[in-house]
Amino acid sequence: MSSQCFDLSRDVWGELWISLSSLLRSYTAAHGLHRDSQATVQLDEDRIMVSHGSRRLELERTGAEVNWKREDGSKGALQFTAAGRLSGPAGEEEMDMAAETWAREIMQ
Repeated sequence: MSSQCFDLSRDVWGELWISLSSLLRSYTAAHGLHRDSQATVQLDEDRIMVSHGSRRLELERTGAEVNWKREDGSKGALQFTAAGRLSGPAGEEEMDMAAETWAREIMQ
């Protein structure tokens, strides 16, 4: 299967969006266990906001396009693929690996 985004129904991208939110919630909870703290994860139809102390990750979605921004001003763009991965300038990555990386950074 190619890394290109296919023209799938809006429902598929919405389900992947909900899955990404769930992964972020699970991984931030797991990273917070040893310090007895939790991140806040807010989900809207086109926005996910994850925050813990002064750290923040904001994700915004339009169809398969996902734009992210951090509290330090860093930002980027990704795209959901038909295989349920995230594709960006560095290539394709499993959605759970991206979520785990973000969660670890936020919960440091």
